[in-house]
Amino acid sequence: MTVQNHDRMETAGQIPTSKKGNPVISEPTAVLEDSTPEKSLGVPLHTTTSAASDPYGSRPACFNNVISECLFVVTTAFAIGQTAIMQGVLIVMSSRIQEGLNMNNSEVTWLVAGLSLSSGTFLLFFGRVADLFGRRNLLIFSMASFTALMLITGFSQNALMAEVFLAISGLSCAAVVPPAIGKLGAIYEKPSRRKNRAFACFSAGNPVGFVLGALIGGIVTDIASWRASFWVIAVVYLFLTVAAWFTTPYDAEQNVGGLDIGTLKKMDWLGALLAVTGIGLFTASFTLAPDARNGWATSYVIAMLVVGIFLMAAFLYWQSIFKYPLMPLRVWRDRNFSLLVASLCFVFYGFGNNFFWATLRWQRAYLNSPLEVAVKILPAAVGGMIVNLAAGLLMHCVSNKLLSIFAAAASVASCTLWSATSKNISYWALAFPAQLFAVTGVDIAFCVTNMYVMSSLPPTQQSVAGGMFATVTRLASTVGLGISTTVFASTGGSTAVSTDVPWRPYQATFWASLVGAVIGLTLTPFLTIGRQGHRSKTMGCEDGKREGDTTSGGKHASDVV
Repeated sequence: MTVQNHDRMETAGQIPTSKKGNPVISEPTAVLEDSTPEKSLGVPLHTTTSAASDPYGSRPACFNNVISECLFVVTTAFAIGQTAIMQGVLIVMSSRIQEGLNMNNSEVTWLVAGLSLSSGTFLLFFGRVADLFGRRNLLIFSMASFTALMLITGFSQNALMAEVFLAISGLSCAAVVPPAIGKLGAIYEKPSRRKNRAFACFSAGNPVGFVLGALIGGIVTDIASWRASFWVIAVVYLFLTVAAWFTTPYDAEQNVGGLDIGTLKKMDWLGALLAVTGIGLFTASFTLAPDARNGWATSYVIAMLVVGIFLMAAFLYWQSIFKYPLMPLRVWRDRNFSLLVASLCFVFYGFGNNFFWATLRWQRAYLNSPLEVAVKILPAAVGGMIVNLAAGLLMHCVSNKLLSIFAAAASVASCTLWSATSKNISYWALAFPAQLFAVTGVDIAFCVTNMYVMSSLPPTQQSVAGGMFATVTRLASTVGLGISTTVFASTGGSTAVSTDVPWRPYQATFWASLVGAVIGLTLTPFLTIGRQGHRSKTMGCEDGKREGDTTSGGKHASDVV
């Protein structure tokens, strides 16, 4: 039901009410764009089996068998995890790259920051591109270009070449996320346990991808060289690109447009310019400040920060008045939507920081090889896979508010354990459980938030939802890394590789993560979300709704679109 129809019914006194007298808001039947496909490709995405006869959810009709369905979900998980995998690879072998290319501390930081900056800046833009011009082709092209860029990066001869090609590969990482999320959200549109499990496996792409990337980087670098790590990543994504070609359904759910005036008018070019420039300058200021001559007092750092904030504010205003925005602001009126995303941002803020500085400390203070570092973070990879499978089985039968609180508390516990580590305490006493708590918190929080965000916008805007969701989490990670780097430098941090390096600067970065984790935990008690993916036996296929996912005003997120 659209807002206009709702207003007309309210005037006529025709709105149905519950026993308590509150108006009952039905699912929206109109979206921001025409929902009649201009081009319909491939077979239908969904079956017509009712929820009453199939409460677990049927295999989507676009897949011929379970193998192709599973392969598609795995491919999308690796697609969304491109940035995380590369961050894991770079963190583990950063010392080897620094030695091989004679890089200073600032250049090493930019290996990771440049990748994150470019991937986070263009997410909203590519989200709109995917929704207008088709998700399948953009998904395959992005994975293919990422494969080629990894191959080239392995041949880098100096720091500049490595930084440039990693930054360009960030564009491929940005382009692949919206179509991957959008395609999965459109295929598994109706709430079901099958959808929960698919999204749980998909959600493993970011947190588990980071750890798997570190494992690949550590093992390959120790056996061969840091260059070979990029080439191994290229081979892996070559196979995934081929898999995506054969398993990704055609865009039957979209209004696939061409390069015509009507379609181009729906592209928010000014919004894209404001978002890319504003987010880029804002995040760059956090990355450059720690290594600037006068830190945050440096003139160009202040200028970038101020201009970036101004442009982001202008972007938000433009989104409120433009007919086809890159980021529909109405969804932020849903309290659950805003609280879930904000809490997840603080979880990501601590997760990335802790693993970044822990792995650097192992390399610099403990003189661990990349392979030894990879073995140390192996528990996080195994634990993350188990947690994601458990989340897929629990979201439909356990209150997601309780899951969110548990995830945030696990993040606090992880940061607390990391901050208590020292040279005299064994790895098994603190670092080992800290990793398990870390992946538990970030995986559960990501699953719950991802499911809610994807259900908050209609199928025609699933890529926009994915781009919006990924943008804020990437922004939180980049800002968090900038803050922790500043803390590290201000407490006397050193890039020296020696057993005598100061311990306190590394510990201070964990304290900074702990502050963010506590803030995230304080947000979760205000959630009102119930179970997700649960469908009552009396619900038809068109009436399936998440239980308890209402705001204090009683409206579902999609009711305000």
